[in-house]
Amino acid sequence: MVDLEKIGVQAREAARALAGIPTEQKDRTIGILVELLRSQQTSILEANQMDIEQGQADGLTPALIDRLRLTPARLDGIADDLKKITDLDDPVGQVFDQKVLANGLKVHKQRVPLGVLAVIYESRPNVTVDVTGLALKTGNAVILRGGKETLHSNRALLSLIHLALIEGGIPKTVVQFIDSSDRALVMDLLQMHDVVDMLIPRGGAGLHQFCRENSRIPVITGGIGICHLYVAESADQGAALKIIHNAKTQRPSVCNALDTVLVDQAIAKSFIPALIDHMSPAGVKFMMDAEALIRVDEDLIASGVVAPAGPDDFDQEWLSLVLGIKVVKNLNEVVSHIQAHSTGHSDGILTQDNAQAEQFVQVVDSAAVYVNASTRFTDGSQLGLGAEVAISTQRLHARGPMALEALTTYKWVIQGENHVRPD
Repeated sequence: MVDLEKIGVQAREAARALAGIPTEQKDRTIGILVELLRSQQTSILEANQMDIEQGQADGLTPALIDRLRLTPARLDGIADDLKKITDLDDPVGQVFDQKVLANGLKVHKQRVPLGVLAVIYESRPNVTVDVTGLALKTGNAVILRGGKETLHSNRALLSLIHLALIEGGIPKTVVQFIDSSDRALVMDLLQMHDVVDMLIPRGGAGLHQFCRENSRIPVITGGIGICHLYVAESADQGAALKIIHNAKTQRPSVCNALDTVLVDQAIAKSFIPALIDHMSPAGVKFMMDAEALIRVDEDLIASGVVAPAGPDDFDQEWLSLVLGIKVVKNLNEVVSHIQAHSTGHSDGILTQDNAQAEQFVQVVDSAAVYVNASTRFTDGSQLGLGAEVAISTQRLHARGPMALEALTTYKWVIQGENHVRPD
């Protein structure tokens, strides 16, 4: 039986214990985990294969299977990202906004951990490691609840995490795992506001909505991306084809993969056929609005490479080799479409017009806004953060890839010389 109350109490106690642990000890412990991930790849991959086979038998979608799958290369990448965390400055204890008031009081803000984090996630066993590293570095305890589809993988990873914590002289209760697929435990966890300070759901829209509607803990949502690139009239079309190909095909099952290309009508006649020729060999299928369809040969529609977009297709996070294409008249129409259909994750413009690029950046309010680059860079590691616990698409507290600083808050420190407040 899983005793959530006990887990919560242990997490709170572990968070207090972490407050006295120096950065060097935290980094050394993370380094131990890096080495364990490298030396124990075989056991991790064997456990992951059990999850893959069970997931396929249960009918998981190819996108979920891809998110679930670990390979030697992916494990190396996870270990590399974890190692990068040790190279970053520890935000805990950092002092900022220092000032001396007119009355002589010395005031500053000082970064402190959030406390206890709870992370609920589906597939993605890399989250288990990423969250552990970031939470440990920032002095936060964490309660993990992975999906049933990753139980074997997470058990293998948690055993290594606990070995690293013990060898590093840190309580293993700093990282706890709800080792059960009982969904009732999720609702119970959402009520634990007395011991959990922040909840991060990582999964589909249904999980996010469930957490927002039922949690008594502050919730950070994100990680659902309906991502757009606008190909402007002035775009370097050869470069645009390469950027779109990368954004769509490099790993189509992730949240920063491209979903919709908006093509300026001035170049639609030439660019759309070129885009199909460039992308279709990679297995990409296209969903097009009426204006885009008239720019393609009918045999492409008959073959199934191209299809008319339905009324809800531009609201789809495809998570597969499907790409929406829409023809637009101008930047105003681009912005209107993005405002109507984007999830505020990653949206960009491909243009050689600097003024147009600046205008796009000004008016498109997504967590990550791109100029002449693939949306695949919305990632903690790619942006120099080491890793991430989530990509926030909301406006409060943190936005975009959430890494070290986003897992801290601050306290005011006021230093006086026997000051009393006058009447």
